[in-house]
Amino acid sequence: MNIALIAHDSKKELMVQFCIAYSGVLSRHNICATGTTGKLVEEATGLSIQKFLSGPLGGDQQISARIACNEIDVLLFFPDPISSKEYEANEMNLIRLCVVHNIPIATNIATAEVLVHGLERGDLDWRNIVNPKTRV
Repeated sequence: MNIALIAHDSKKELMVQFCIAYSGVLSRHNICATGTTGKLVEEATGLSIQKFLSGPLGGDQQISARIACNEIDVLLFFPDPISSKEYEANEMNLIRLCVVHNIPIATNIATAEVLVHGLERGDLDWRNIVNPKTRV
C-alpha cells in the first residue's frame, strides 16, 4: 500500500510519535510525505520515505495530485484545527479527492490507529483488488 503523511507544524511531533509506535506496520508499505514531516519521521524511525516539497511550498498539492491519479491508498493527515486558515482551500481539496477516490483518510490519532490496525489485519487489501495498479 502507498501511505501519505501530512502534519501541520504543531502536529509534527504527534506524527513522529505515531510513526515510531507503528513503524513495524509502516515498514511493510510505501510511505511518502510532505518534506519536513517526511524528514522528521525518517530520522526518528529509519523508515524509507519519499519526500515531496514542504507543505507551504506545494508538497500537499503534490500529494493531492497522486491522490487524483489514485496512487495513494491511505492518507494520514494531522491538521491543526486552531491554526491559520491560510491553507484551508488546499486541505478541503485534499479531503474531497480522498472522498472521490475512496481513499481512507485519518485526520486525528484515533482514526489513524484504526487505519493502521486495519492495514495490519489486511482490512484495506480491497484497494489492491478494486484498484489494481503498479505499486509506486
